[in-house]
Amino acid sequence: MDVTVILCTYNRCRSLAVVLENLVRQVMPDSATWEILVVDNNSTDGTRNVAEEFATKYPERIRYVCEARQGLSFARNAGISQSSARVLAFTDDDVTIEADWLRNLTAELIQGNWAGAGGRIVPLWSRPLPGWLCADDPNTMGPFVAFDAGAEAGELVRTPYGANMAFRREMFEKYGGFRTDLGRSSKNLQGREDIEFASRILARGERLRYEPSAVVYHPAPSERMTQSFVLRWWFWYGFGEVVDLGPPPGARWHVHGIPMSLLRRLARWSVEWMSSSRSQQRFACKRKVWYLAGMISACYRQDTSRNSAGVEIPEISRRPPEHSTWQTDGSR
Repeated sequence: MDVTVILCTYNRCRSLAVVLENLVRQVMPDSATWEILVVDNNSTDGTRNVAEEFATKYPERIRYVCEARQGLSFARNAGISQSSARVLAFTDDDVTIEADWLRNLTAELIQGNWAGAGGRIVPLWSRPLPGWLCADDPNTMGPFVAFDAGAEAGELVRTPYGANMAFRREMFEKYGGFRTDLGRSSKNLQGREDIEFASRILARGERLRYEPSAVVYHPAPSERMTQSFVLRWWFWYGFGEVVDLGPPPGARWHVHGIPMSLLRRLARWSVEWMSSSRSQQRFACKRKVWYLAGMISACYRQDTSRNSAGVEIPEISRRPPEHSTWQTDGSR
């Protein structure tokens, strides 16, 4: 098998049906063998029925497996273990996919020229952007899964996102799978498992390709275009960043595992938030407060865990500094 598309899903049976209709219509070279593997992450809606109906209709194209351990990383790792393809592609269960997406994303990987690849992710706005949300601010836009590194194909110097990425199987065989202490579950918005994996292989000298012609469209529904959702997302992003990389380095003083520098920055941005008059600037400061609050929460939890149960931070989080992904938008 040349390519397996690993499609992890949780309680989105309606959008899953749309994605599967898109995927079975992918235009691949006649010489390429490929399949779609639906990984049901313990859904409680009609997901299994939808997936099995498609598998019955397209038995040579679609397979279904269930992963009962909750969490996106568990689901992705289950998909990896259930496939023998040379290239593994990943996308989300709520996207719209162009017919040449899979061919464009994986062509160079099938030839063995790159370790992995990422393509463009374009948000599909359900309504006009509110005044506090700026499409030109990549940090504020983080929750909407936008990824665009330009119009030219070439080497990626940043990590791709899970909605549009692919890797050669040997990358997982050499460097392991997705970290299960990262990744979204039904209870939180913590992510970074895709960023961490790509950063891990980049740190080993592997090369990733950017393919702008591999396009997926990611929905931005009204319920996500709210301050409460964006703030929640940034809280969990900060939390996941500490789980991934550990607390920010270089701090001299700590309180319950929390670097004093984080507390000072939290105070600074709280004052900026309360004193800003322009809506976009005010929300940008507020977003940084929630991001720092997530980092502080993770630092405190790690310290409490170590003191009470001897839990250690996974060694893989100690990534070389040149491939760390600490935020540099002024929140530190």
